[in-house]
Amino acid sequence: MKILGIETSCDDTAVAIYDSEEGLLSNIVSSQVKLHEEWGGVYPDLAAREHTKNIIPVIDKALMESSVSFKDIDGIAVTVAPGLIVSLVIGITVAKSLSWIYNKPLIPVHHIEAHIFASFLTEKISYPFIALVVSGGHTELYIINNFGDYRYLGGTLDDAVGESFDKVARMLNLGYPGGPIIDKISKEGNETVKLPRPLLNDKGKNKFNFSFSGLKTAVLREIQKGIYKKEDIARSFQEAVTDILVEKTLTAVKEFNIKEVVVAGGVSANSRLREKFKNAESSEGIKVHFPPLYLCTDNGAMIAYTGYKRFKEEKITINLNFEGKARLRMDKFSEIIRSNRTSF
Repeated sequence: MKILGIETSCDDTAVAIYDSEEGLLSNIVSSQVKLHEEWGGVYPDLAAREHTKNIIPVIDKALMESSVSFKDIDGIAVTVAPGLIVSLVIGITVAKSLSWIYNKPLIPVHHIEAHIFASFLTEKISYPFIALVVSGGHTELYIINNFGDYRYLGGTLDDAVGESFDKVARMLNLGYPGGPIIDKISKEGNETVKLPRPLLNDKGKNKFNFSFSGLKTAVLREIQKGIYKKEDIARSFQEAVTDILVEKTLTAVKEFNIKEVVVAGGVSANSRLREKFKNAESSEGIKVHFPPLYLCTDNGAMIAYTGYKRFKEEKITINLNFEGKARLRMDKFSEIIRSNRTSF
């Protein structure tokens, strides 16, 4: 079975083709990072215009590299939620058009579940597992009981962790995107600034929730003092963030007695986060899975593979009336697509 996957939830135009027998045949990503640098973040209208310009050439390249044509494709998977709606609609519209023209099943994929299942492309992972999703727009904890069976534990109450990295990098005049830059210069600094770890020890309703706005404000105050080097502030910030992410996840591991963990999303590429989780493997007796670096950020491979699993395991396709959702939690997504499923 060959599935073409389309991802346009934010600023990367990505298309991939996954073959259930041969694996990943192609994985093409057209990045817009350089275009958004001057804004210090993604400018939605610009992102949408670039998707419109790039989507067809990216599809053509994915087909060419995989040496297949549309007659060989068994289904078209597309990110339908969540994301920037002006970006989502580009991919969804193209996917609907291809579905109609070539009479192919249209398979809905949630952006967050795709990040989680990206690790399945390179590793064997057993259910149930704890999933920590960390990206520019999301910071969430789930229990994944099976494909399509998701239990939400908590998420951020304000900024997502990736957004916080971008904002702190902007405060330090380091450039965009902030995550890779802070990760790099942190290696040259020391944790000389004692920053707060918001909600880290909360045992009540926010046990599995996150908050980074207060930490971001604390960083700003230290910068304004003009005492510390950028490298030291970056290191101190990264240590605080990764402590929060790891400890919250380990709390879930212990409470639910689940020994498998998947860390997904763009921030899963952070070297210090990976180091701390790897240290926890031996100390806590758990197994932590990270996607390879090329699958951490947005990509079509994770959409094609997750679409394959939805089509094969759940037999779920949607009709051409289905609309994208800018905001939709992953555990609610399963309910919506099941109520809107169509036969093919």
